[in-house]
Amino acid sequence: MEETGMRNDMLCTRAAGIGFALLLATLSALAGAQAFPSKPIRWIVAFPPGGAVDIVARMTAPKLAASLGQQVIVDNRAGAAGIVGTDIAAKAPPDGHTWFIGTLGNLAANPMLYTKLPFDVARDFAPITHVVDIWFILIAHPSLPVKTVKELIALAKARPGELNFSSSGAGGGPHLAVELLNAMAGTRMTHIPYKGSGPGMTDLLAGQVQLTIDSVVQSLPYVKAGRLRPIAITGAKRTPLLPEVPTVGESLRGYDVTNWFGLVVPAATPPEIRARIHTEVVKVLLAPDIKERLLSMGAEPVANTPEAFGAFMKAETVKWGKVIRDAKIPAQ
Repeated sequence: MEETGMRNDMLCTRAAGIGFALLLATLSALAGAQAFPSKPIRWIVAFPPGGAVDIVARMTAPKLAASLGQQVIVDNRAGAAGIVGTDIAAKAPPDGHTWFIGTLGNLAANPMLYTKLPFDVARDFAPITHVVDIWFILIAHPSLPVKTVKELIALAKARPGELNFSSSGAGGGPHLAVELLNAMAGTRMTHIPYKGSGPGMTDLLAGQVQLTIDSVVQSLPYVKAGRLRPIAITGAKRTPLLPEVPTVGESLRGYDVTNWFGLVVPAATPPEIRARIHTEVVKVLLAPDIKERLLSMGAEPVANTPEAFGAFMKAETVKWGKVIRDAKIPAQ
């Protein structure tokens, strides 16, 4: 009986110890979440300054900093079609102080286009929210003698391989959008990849390349100034910012491309901290002044749940994987 009593006492003591350890872990997690953020937030953008993703991050960063009580510093880490910045974000400490604003290309297309990535998007990142949908526009240098999609297709067919287009990098939204146009129209335009939309736009303005598909966010000032010619909006509907510009689908039935940006963090970031980040980011995206500014540039806030955004990323990976295969874009 004494042995049984001693064994029971030992079991009780062990259970109490385990319970106390679990309590300490819970309290520590809660304390960590309440203390977050304890230093400036590093918000990685995988492209150079001046592109649409950089513009969106810099527009929202000051309001996020005010809400969080810490600086939100946009850190441009360009290179290899966004892979350099994505890799840095994937390997960052999972303490909530490193965020990554990814694109259709970073988070959906690259895993289907590159055979040896140094990270796994599905494994290494936790989704926070779908930030914005970005309206894309097909634009040309004024020297290109086309004003409509039908004229562009006719010229491209008459001069196969001679028309060139810029993009933010192989596998990015602009690249895939033109490749889808090539595939559906039976044309062959030559891809000139850049390290980001900003440098590509600079060369388009200078006439070094002839056309591109890129964000209304970035393109609108040049269109308004007459420095670039708008040909068509790539989405299913015309944009109220340029209501006179038709959609590609009005001439090429079934064509529909909308780019998007989303926020992710390293996968091991504690759930309590991920929840705090989600709350703060959604609050800022839906603030009337920020929402109005984003819409005025062709970026529509989405601000959905982590679960919804995670499912969306998976669906987009499947969709663009098919486009990459159908367009016979070679694996990198």
